[in-house]
Amino acid sequence: MVRRNDERRAALVDGAIEVLARDGARGLTFRAVDTEAGVPAGTASNYFANRTDLFRQVAQRIHVRMGPSPEEELAGAAGPPTREVATAQLQALFGRIVADRTGYQALLELRLEATRQPELRELLSATIRANHAQDVARHAASGMPGDRTTVLLLYLAISGLVVEHLTLPDMLEPLTPDDVIADLVRLLMR
Repeated sequence: MVRRNDERRAALVDGAIEVLARDGARGLTFRAVDTEAGVPAGTASNYFANRTDLFRQVAQRIHVRMGPSPEEELAGAAGPPTREVATAQLQALFGRIVADRTGYQALLELRLEATRQPELRELLSATIRANHAQDVARHAASGMPGDRTTVLLLYLAISGLVVEHLTLPDMLEPLTPDDVIADLVRLLMR
């Protein structure tokens, strides 16, 4: 029984991501989530205490969806600490984000909504800070060139690159996102 509830919760959260990406935060209602997930009306209200709880679970799920698979984690940890490995890892990250366009659009909508809701801003800030701390720790443990500032600058640059690619993909021409990522690593990981 618990497994079914977990599956339904995941379907509801994924439905919420779709609604958020398509309709924005104002369109994210329990009724819209129920409809998107194909469940009876009132189901979402049984799984989420309120909209803030729904936003929190959406934010957590988006980061899981865009994270590396266990196989990618192992492959990254097994490689030598070189700029080429770092480039490949960042290109894979970019690829995962772009492949889950809806998830990233929903994340951007969450960030916009966080400018209006202090509780959501605190929640997203804590999530992003925790993710960044994990990235810094992984980077330090890997022996890759660079430090905490390098990781922060790469995060900010990749975030901007994703937004440009998803909204104005022709802006980069004649460069490709892979070219830009390779240049970022070359310039920042000294």
